[in-house]
Amino acid sequence: MVGHVVVIGAGVYGAAVAAGLASRGALVTVVEAGAPAGGTSSATFSWTNSCGKQPRSYHDLSVAGMLAHRRLAARVPHGDWYHEGGNLEWAATADGVDRLRRKVATVLEYGYAARWLTRAEVLALEPDLDPTALPADEVAYFPREGWVEPTRLVGHLLATALSRGARLLRDDAVVDLDIDRTAAVRLTSGKRLTADAVVNCAGPHATRIAALAGLDLPMRNTLGVLIYTSPVPVTVSRVVHAPDVHLRPDGGGRLLLHTSEVDAAATVSRGRTQVDQGAVDAVLSAGRDLYPGLRDATVESVRVGERPIPADGLPVLGRVADLPAFHFAVSHSGATLSVHAGDLVAAEVLGENHDDTLGPFRYERFLPALSAS
Repeated sequence: MVGHVVVIGAGVYGAAVAAGLASRGALVTVVEAGAPAGGTSSATFSWTNSCGKQPRSYHDLSVAGMLAHRRLAARVPHGDWYHEGGNLEWAATADGVDRLRRKVATVLEYGYAARWLTRAEVLALEPDLDPTALPADEVAYFPREGWVEPTRLVGHLLATALSRGARLLRDDAVVDLDIDRTAAVRLTSGKRLTADAVVNCAGPHATRIAALAGLDLPMRNTLGVLIYTSPVPVTVSRVVHAPDVHLRPDGGGRLLLHTSEVDAAATVSRGRTQVDQGAVDAVLSAGRDLYPGLRDATVESVRVGERPIPADGLPVLGRVADLPAFHFAVSHSGATLSVHAGDLVAAEVLGENHDDTLGPFRYERFLPALSAS
């Protein structure tokens, strides 16, 4: 019988796992090396979607994650951190159009909501878009997608856990683990915690935590650069994936801008992260080309987050077969998956079996490759 669980990390996954555990009556300690929601969760595009995710099991898990957000927001009086405005996407090249057609065809085959819009239909949804930036037709619209405000989501989930007896230890990193049938966790402060189970929700630091437990978790983390504008009187109501810029609202009249190209402009030297200003200016310029009302916008802040991406791109979730006191909740797409997958992981920690859903995402899938290397 599991009584005390240590959850390592207080981002979207850690908060979701802690809320799931505490709601089921477990005694929970959340350990965070910095501030809650202060890592990847504070610098994420946080787009909720299952748009082109493969294989089918990953798509289905993401769809369930979207539904979990919808249900949570509906039952919380002030659950307005969840915004289901849909997502618009179009391409500028023949190859890009072909890829988009294939993606739409695949998700429609899966039963996922998607349809094609004309320029006029897009402008009815986003009237401040420059019509000349849009193709005449073949704009893909995914109406059930959206975005979350991750810091507020983390706040709600942690408050739920704390109201049910959980405790939070912040600014105190895990430096040692002793895992067998039970666990001993030692922190930077010198505190030593004993627990019946540990859940690794450490995001980009999940490999280090796994190593302390004697496990080799292969990751290929990347940096993500996000550009936040000053408040502007421009109507943007949904996620937009244009060929030269991706954007969404970010509250208070601000917009959040991103491209894959600007990610490459981030460099780390001597522990400090810098982003080339020219790349930032180029993204803002692309946003102005798309929404002329952004001409007076300035860059209010630039944030760089480290995306936790397991080596094969898929989530790592649930129990470890040879180490039953150790569990994972680590993935890219944490904004989409965390509420649903985190709750499933919490249930497994307490003895439920969710192999039907979590089976494809077990840690053990890496073992043959690791032993061969």
